[in-house]
Amino acid sequence: MAYDKFDILKSTAVPLPIENVDTDQIIPARFLKATERVGFGENLFRDWCYNSDNSPKTDFILNNDTYSGKILVGGKNFGSGSSREHAAWAIYDYGFRCVVSSFFADIFKNNCLNIGVLPVQVSPEFLQQIFSAIEANPKCFFSIDLPKQKISIDYSGISESFHINPYKKANMTNGFDDIDYLLNIKREIKKFAQDTPL
Repeated sequence: MAYDKFDILKSTAVPLPIENVDTDQIIPARFLKATERVGFGENLFRDWCYNSDNSPKTDFILNNDTYSGKILVGGKNFGSGSSREHAAWAIYDYGFRCVVSSFFADIFKNNCLNIGVLPVQVSPEFLQQIFSAIEANPKCFFSIDLPKQKISIDYSGISESFHINPYKKANMTNGFDDIDYLLNIKREIKKFAQDTPL
């Protein structure tokens, strides 16, 4: 498997109510030298997390122990900018399994789906309800139900459905990337090749 299977995620969430967060803010270009998916988490939002002397910026959300969890809640147009897949790698490597926003840049969204981060797009109204719930209680839990394609605020029971490509949904449920998927159906591919005249 390329990553852990995704079924139902119950977790607290980290709020980042900033619109137009781009991939250079998620993982600055100077950290793109590695070609493996590991090690990027320590530089997630690096320039927002740390001063030039590498001391933590105490006012940034990831440096605030009040907030934790496997869900990152971002503002509208999350993941805009360059197409670097390292942005999704950094989010996964940090420990987030789901990003919630009212709108995602398409390439970023697909990069997340390819490596096991579920991008959940909700309405602007529901996104605001999520932010309000976290503000009222940073320890409140949310449920992300991939099979039912539903996100819920646990304490209130308020929920909303979200869309996901059926192929990507199946891959995430099985923990497959595109190569894993092809390897999983190699018998069918081989049979098709044998049965198909040249």
